[in-house]
Amino acid sequence: MHTEQIRTQLSRSLRVTDFPQLGTRYQGKVRDTYTQEDQLILITTDRISAFDFVLRQTIPFKGQVLNQLAAYFFEATQDIVPNHIVAVPDANVTVARKLDPSPLEFIVRGYLVGHAWRTYRTGARVLCGKTLPEGLRQNERLPKPIMTPTTKAHEGHDEDITRDEVIAQGLMDAGTFDTLEAISLLLFERGTAMAAAQGLILVDTKYEFGRTADGRYLLIDEVHTPDSSRYFYKEPYEELLSQGKSQRQLSKEFVREWLMDHGFAGKEGQTLPDLSDEVRMEVSARYIELFEKVSGRSFNPDTHPNPKDRIQGALASYGA
Repeated sequence: MHTEQIRTQLSRSLRVTDFPQLGTRYQGKVRDTYTQEDQLILITTDRISAFDFVLRQTIPFKGQVLNQLAAYFFEATQDIVPNHIVAVPDANVTVARKLDPSPLEFIVRGYLVGHAWRTYRTGARVLCGKTLPEGLRQNERLPKPIMTPTTKAHEGHDEDITRDEVIAQGLMDAGTFDTLEAISLLLFERGTAMAAAQGLILVDTKYEFGRTADGRYLLIDEVHTPDSSRYFYKEPYEELLSQGKSQRQLSKEFVREWLMDHGFAGKEGQTLPDLSDEVRMEVSARYIELFEKVSGRSFNPDTHPNPKDRIQGALASYGA
C-alpha cells in the first residue's frame, strides 16, 4: 500500500539534523535532542541501530512511525504514570519537559526471547537477579513478566544489573527502584492488553524515566514502539511454538537476525554490512505495518521532499 511512497522516500529520509538555533544538540542512536532551558526538542530520525551500532543506511518513515506511535502510547498510559510530552508539532518531533534521566532502563520480559534466550541457552538460569525455571523453550511465555534492568551505555553495550547492585552502586535507592519496577509492570500489563485487542502479543519492552526538580518520576523517551518493544502475532503463536519454528513478529529483531545471517552480531572484528534498498524498503514496510496493527489507525506519512525544511517550519510555527 505504501510501496511507492517508501521507494520515493529512500533518497529523502532523515539521517541527521543540524539546527543550531534550537540549542545544544546531542546525537543519540536514533534521536537528535536539542536542549533548551526547561525543555527538550526531540527529533526522531530515520536512523536504525542494532547490537548498539548505528547502521549506515536509514529507513524511510521510521522516525515518523516511532514518534507518532510513542505519542499514541504516552497518551494511552498517562493514567498509570505521567509523561514528559509537551507537544508534538511535527511528525518527527516531540517537545518534552527537560528532566534528570534515570541511569537505568527498565526492561520487562513476558517471553523467553532475544537476549534472555541467548543467556538461557548457555545454561544460565538467573537473569538480573531473577530466576528462570528449567525446561523453557525459545519464545515460550514466562510464568509471569519479569523486570530486568540494564545500565545505559553512551557507547557500547548496555549492561545487565541486579536490584542489589543498583542499590550498592548508589544508582537508585530501594524505594525508588521498587516503585519504578511496579510502574513498569503495570505499563507492560496495559501494553499487553492493548496488543491483544489488535491480535498481537507484547513480548518484551523497555521503559525509561526522568525525575522532576521536586523528585517525581515521569515516563520519557518512547513507549511500546518497535524500537523499544517486540511483538508476536497472536494467531499462529501456539502452533509455531509447538513446532519449534520462528515466530511471526513485528519488531526490529528481524533486522538483528538479518545482520547475524550476514556475519555481524556486534562483536569485535566483525564488519557491519550495508542494507540494500530492497531491505530498507522491507524494514520500512514492517515499521508501518506495526504502527497500523498496534494502533488500529492508518499511517499517513508526510512525504515532504525535504524533511529538514518541513521540521524547521513546524518548529518555527510552534515558537521553538
